[in-house]
Amino acid sequence: MTSAELALCMDTNPVVVRRTMAGLRDSGFVHSEKGHGGGWVIARPLAEISLLDIHESLGEPDVIGFSNKDEMSGCLIEQAVNRELDATMEEMRAVFNARMRTITLADIWESVRERFSAFHNYKKDHSDEA
Repeated sequence: MTSAELALCMDTNPVVVRRTMAGLRDSGFVHSEKGHGGGWVIARPLAEISLLDIHESLGEPDVIGFSNKDEMSGCLIEQAVNRELDATMEEMRAVFNARMRTITLADIWESVRERFSAFHNYKKDHSDEA
């Protein structure tokens, strides 16, 4: 798919897609083909790419929606709370990483394959109606 097509699917800008895909390309997960019919292509078998691989190749964006406060660094209560939050966030990251390591792109594809095919067949059958 082209960056423009992917951007449309993800409701974002093609520039954002190209930046994201560059990280995946640098990790060897995709490559781009230029010219008519070109676009981004997955470069390895889906079963060889885990969601953790993708997460890591995108710079490990933070998936935890909160962080420590450091408003009064001398406060013993704040220090104790931050220690507990740090430990909890580290545990959450470990669980996240372990689970994401077990899910491959092949698993994702298998979970949507039938619906994807049905959707594209529907679009093909009704393309004259638009």
